[in-house]
Amino acid sequence: MLVTAAIALIAFYVPTDADQGLSQKIFYFHVPIALTAYACFGWGAWKALRVLWNRDERADLESYVAIHLGVIFGALTLLTGSIWARASWGVWWAWQSKQLVLFLVLFLFYCAYFMLRYSVEPGPRRANLSAVYAIFGVVLIPVSFLAIRLAEDFIHPTVFTDHGPQMAGSMFFTFCVSWAAMLATAHALYRIELAGKRIDARLRELKELLA
Repeated sequence: MLVTAAIALIAFYVPTDADQGLSQKIFYFHVPIALTAYACFGWGAWKALRVLWNRDERADLESYVAIHLGVIFGALTLLTGSIWARASWGVWWAWQSKQLVLFLVLFLFYCAYFMLRYSVEPGPRRANLSAVYAIFGVVLIPVSFLAIRLAEDFIHPTVFTDHGPQMAGSMFFTFCVSWAAMLATAHALYRIELAGKRIDARLRELKELLA
């Protein structure tokens, strides 16, 4: 329902930007997707901390699923951002833009998480190594976010300042609905994947008992 409402608001309710035209509407997808990726990485780091602090075995799988979703939303962030840049400014990517490069570094860092995880046999050692890696990665999130806030180039215009959102009320409302839709989608995907992983683990245990 939230996704449908967000698409309807973007298509029919929110006004077209005076400078960028129709291409600016990808903002309502791009930014909520990016913030949702940050949220997934942050949730994965929180679960990783529970692995190290409380020796919670369930938190290891929960951290893995959250980071997996974060990587998916991170890839969508790069994709939508490139499309927006191409449509508005005629470039797919700008290597001189520090915030773009920092987000790419964050994305690749978490992609490497899976290489580390699956290079170690399942067990407490893999859980601990994965948790430490996930916690280190979360440090890059505020760096990436602040780089976007402090940048002074054309790629990321600042729309949220100390004086509030620099946009019309209809735009801000549409943005909030879009972000809620992305968070709800991520939450649903998180629950579904987590349930599937737990079923797989239980089936493996049953096969071992029957063997």
